[in-house]
Order: sequence, then structure tokens, then C-alpha cells
Amino acid sequence: MIKSFLHDGIRLFFRTGNKAGIRPDHAGRLANQLARLDAAASPQDMHVPGWCLHRLSHDLAGHWSVRVNGNWRLTFAFEGEDAILVNYQDYH
Repeated sequence: MIKSFLHDGIRLFFRTGNKAGIRPDHAGRLANQLARLDAAASPQDMHVPGWCLHRLSHDLAGHWSVRVNGNWRLTFAFEGEDAILVNYQDYH
């Protein structure tokens, strides 16, 4: 279950479907990724072809990333079986 967000736009989109804080062309993929993340019990549950799940390092050590589109990523960490610190960012 998703417990916390770092990005207000992605939190709003997840809870209400409001696209004001995200790129509208990412809405479909983000909806799928957030639904799967909410049901996930571990990062490996996000291992879906084309999403390019990978562990992050350096400043984001302990976090994971899946590709949304281009340079945009959905990043998150896990605390037990809960997703935390969910973020939506262009980090490249």
C-alpha cells in the first residue's frame, strides 16, 4: 500500500484523478504504475516489461525507479510491505 508521497501532483492524481500536477500524456501509464505500486508488497512486484525497474544509488540509495516516459520516472522506497516517499521526477 502507498503510505506517503513526496510529489503533491502525483498524490493528487492518485487520490482524485486530477492531472493538474502531472504531464497529461503520462496519466495512463502513471495510473497503471500507481495501482500496481499500491498493491505491491515489495519492489520486485513492480518488475513489469518496459517499466525498467532498477535500484537507485547515491543520494537516492534505498529507492527504486520505474520508467514513465523519456526521462520521467516514478521513484519510491519500501518500508516493510508499504511504498513510501513516492515521487514523480525527471531526474536525468
